[in-house]
Amino acid sequence: MSSSPETLFRRITDYAHRADPYPLYAELREHKVARQEDGKYLVGTYDEIAALLHDPRVSSDVRNRTEPDPDLLPPQGLPPAFIGRDDPEHDRLRRLAMRPFGPPHSPGRVDALRGDITRIAEQLADGLREKERFDLVDDFAFPLPVTVICDLLGVPSGDIPQVHAWADTVVTGLDFTPGEDPGPRRRAAQEARTAMGLYLGELAGKRRGHPTDDMLSALVNDGGPDGRLTQEELMVTTVLLLIAGHETTVNLITNGMLTLLRNPEALERLRAEPELMPRAVEELLRYEPPVQFLPQRTPLADIEVAGVTIPQGVPLVLVLASGSRDPLRFPDPDRFDPGRTDNQHFGFGSGIHNCFGAPLARLETQIALTTLINRLGSPRLLEDPPEYRNSPVLRGPRHLPLAQAGG
Repeated sequence: MSSSPETLFRRITDYAHRADPYPLYAELREHKVARQEDGKYLVGTYDEIAALLHDPRVSSDVRNRTEPDPDLLPPQGLPPAFIGRDDPEHDRLRRLAMRPFGPPHSPGRVDALRGDITRIAEQLADGLREKERFDLVDDFAFPLPVTVICDLLGVPSGDIPQVHAWADTVVTGLDFTPGEDPGPRRRAAQEARTAMGLYLGELAGKRRGHPTDDMLSALVNDGGPDGRLTQEELMVTTVLLLIAGHETTVNLITNGMLTLLRNPEALERLRAEPELMPRAVEELLRYEPPVQFLPQRTPLADIEVAGVTIPQGVPLVLVLASGSRDPLRFPDPDRFDPGRTDNQHFGFGSGIHNCFGAPLARLETQIALTTLINRLGSPRLLEDPPEYRNSPVLRGPRHLPLAQAGG
């Protein structure tokens, strides 16, 4: 395949490069800005991405595109979730969602979960110790965050399989396989998003006037200074919280364990210096981030970036994982260094859309990896590279088969 910059997005999204897209990101950084054959623009250097993430002329609302893709628009009758809105609506909706989740209204919500997360992680890890071989994704990295977010929201444990099926379909809609029509996948994702929204909206409605100690209850019963979410806003917000609350963390935990097993000296260092784990998780967010790029940005005016004019209304893709490995920002960027200090990565984005659930994802991953390396020792990779998920946006192994001593 041609190595021209106009085909970079096609090559990055080709499954053949899922296990190691980083050489393509290095190629992108040579160009800083690369116009693609279909008219979209890719940006892959740290300083340029940082500036665009903080630029009010860059919209997160795909409805501002000159030619919006109908499959990327919200399902009919529903507004975009707040990650797909601009201020002031983004700010209002994010504040409403944040009230039961974190500061200033609920400052202790995440930290209060530490004991439950540790208990769940230890139970799962103890179950793995009895197996000679296991899949880290199915047996640990998925059940931990999905149990936590469902409990936090107030979703019954018996409904988790259905929630997982919906979430998997939504994430599949973020696949950009070259040469395939993305329409059917995206329409299926919209149907799943609508079904999940109706389910969560009905679940929340049962708690209206009958408050319980979960976020769904708080979202329908807590009348703060911004009022309350409409039913449609409640549906799209809760879907976002549920999907974002576990999908990216599954990848972060799995990418993290894969990286540690590939770097046994780092694993041993963390076992000897457990106080380094928070810093190591930040390095994982830089080195192997669960969110590789933001595909749905749109300039509201002509914008000059690194000498290139990006026209108003065209699709703009910010390749966060490329920026986090920019050698002009990070010394020796392709080396995993759990003690790295100056580490202002893009693992959770930046600017007004900085990841809402970052505190929870950090806590879950710190506890998960600490538990795994202490209770399992150093299991052996059975496949390297492992099978990856289809999505190039939310990149992580679909399965990570491991063996313990004797397995």
